[in-house]
Amino acid sequence: MDQIITEERLKYLRLLAEKYSSAEALYTDISRLGAQLSLPMGTEHFVSDIHGEYEAFCHLMNNCSGVIREKVRLWLGDDVKDEEEDAFCTLIYYPETILRQMRHRNDISNEWYHVQTRRMILLARMLSSKYTREKVRGMMPEEWAFLMDELMHYQSDEGTAHTEQEDNRRRYHEAIIESLIKTSGIDSFLTALAGLIKNLAVDRLHVVGDIFDRGPRADSIMELLMHRRSVDIEWGNHDVLWMGAASGNECCIAAVLRNCLSYGNTTILERGYGIPLRELALFAGRTYPQLPPEQAAAHAATVIMFKLEGQLIQRNPDFQMEDRLLLDKIDTRNWQIEIDGKAQRLRMLPLPTVDPEDPWKLSTEEEMIISRLQHAFRHSARLQQHIEFLYQRGRIYRIFNGNLLFHGCVPLNPDGSFLEKRFGSNVYRGKALMNYADRMARRAFHEGDREALDFMWYLWCGTDSPVCGRQIRTFARVFVPDEETWKEPRNAYYDWYNDQDKCKEILAEFGLTDETSCIINGHTPIRVSHGESPLKAGGRLIVIDGGFCRAYQKTTGIAGYTLIANSHGMRLMSHQPFTTLRDAQESGADIHSRSFEFSKYPQRKYVRDTDHGHRLQERMDDLAQLLEAIRSGLISLEK
Repeated sequence: MDQIITEERLKYLRLLAEKYSSAEALYTDISRLGAQLSLPMGTEHFVSDIHGEYEAFCHLMNNCSGVIREKVRLWLGDDVKDEEEDAFCTLIYYPETILRQMRHRNDISNEWYHVQTRRMILLARMLSSKYTREKVRGMMPEEWAFLMDELMHYQSDEGTAHTEQEDNRRRYHEAIIESLIKTSGIDSFLTALAGLIKNLAVDRLHVVGDIFDRGPRADSIMELLMHRRSVDIEWGNHDVLWMGAASGNECCIAAVLRNCLSYGNTTILERGYGIPLRELALFAGRTYPQLPPEQAAAHAATVIMFKLEGQLIQRNPDFQMEDRLLLDKIDTRNWQIEIDGKAQRLRMLPLPTVDPEDPWKLSTEEEMIISRLQHAFRHSARLQQHIEFLYQRGRIYRIFNGNLLFHGCVPLNPDGSFLEKRFGSNVYRGKALMNYADRMARRAFHEGDREALDFMWYLWCGTDSPVCGRQIRTFARVFVPDEETWKEPRNAYYDWYNDQDKCKEILAEFGLTDETSCIINGHTPIRVSHGESPLKAGGRLIVIDGGFCRAYQKTTGIAGYTLIANSHGMRLMSHQPFTTLRDAQESGADIHSRSFEFSKYPQRKYVRDTDHGHRLQERMDDLAQLLEAIRSGLISLEK
């Protein structure tokens, strides 16, 4: 051989050879991998800050952010008339609902079934052109895979001259559809086919943080994500809060309760995760009788949270969160407090459980309530399943196909240098700080030691936390009427993320030096109605939080973005506010208002240019070396 193979390498090649019984099997695998590298790069969708808005998110997933309609117009434009387009697209989005409604109206004929099936098959065939047949077969439900595969690989076009063989094949496919109609299996088949189309339209879904809080059904969003193929998550601060609560952090539990109660969103706790709130409600009613029941419960959770936070901050000086220690600084004689050097009048909210001598100490009842809630969070099977999925598919940041994805920020100093943060005897900055945060978050869930659990609170609301990045003013928002005190200064990252050179420096910190590499960011709603653009630093940074959460839509003017990356470049879809699933099903409306391309690659990207392609190439190189070792007699294949 021209290249000397080390003994260690030879051991690896011998193990690899065990997978092959013949040289022909090896030739097949090398050819298969090489062919995959020549396919176009798959389509990626990026969304962020979903915040429990299940119905809007569900519709977005079903219409693939408007891509399904685009493909229908592109490939079926001559076959589907304008007045039929909405009906056909809505059938793909919600096949079970639409078919049920049409059956109820007695509005389906055999011919209709034939037409819709042929259209769906053609659409699926066109979308499958980016994938290997093996991968497409893997996306199909096992019970329908044979029929779908048979129908999708009929290549003749209607209206052209047919050979006898083509006529035979066409009759065969028509017979398949007719048999499905006669046996009443056609509805199930179309439903499965619609699911395949949606899977083919989006090769990879990236959720850039904040699935939880504000909206009512984050649990249903988690179920939807758990049943999706090829999805990853970059944790947001609200995700981290729930991760900390599920891991047993008492502060995080109190904050989750406060958020759910403040947004009138207790259903997710009681019905979604089986976490009882009765004991807290009864305690709040007894302790704060002057407040309405829901406000009393939220206030009780808030007071408990401030007490626990005070204890946590005092035992973790590295967090540098002493500015949050305000409960002990209330002047109860004048009912005021000093914030930023200025005396502030306080709202007259009752604090009967706060001991002026030891304001951070929980009362006996408060201790009992938080202890039982901690047990409920730790032993909610469904919550633990969802949080485990967040850990399996999620991380603080991700490098994927040359882009850097994270929810919050890479903490910076005011001069733009990477902020250094000391934890224990070590100092972290940039990528190292992000990696440390990721390790500690995993330790909290898997080991549950006090140091790691406390760190989850820092991650949730620490000024220098990479998922938060601002000075949280919860105390002021609760107690101080002056809204000037509510303003939350942000980390210097947000002063620099419009600077192209700084974005290149951040990308380089993570090993990304290609001119097409971008930072993809969530967390900060883009105020489109105020003229703000999601594109920063000349397109090197994209913020995709456009207001998915209803609470932000008056400010942003839209209902979020989907960033779409395919083999040609990147574009953004901006979405209109969503009403209800029923409206969407009846009108066929897509919740996107406009699409604009902002980055076209100099050359089209193929699988060989992606992370997956690089792994395939490594595998091909290994197989080529194995083949050479076999030919030289160093290794033999055992029959």
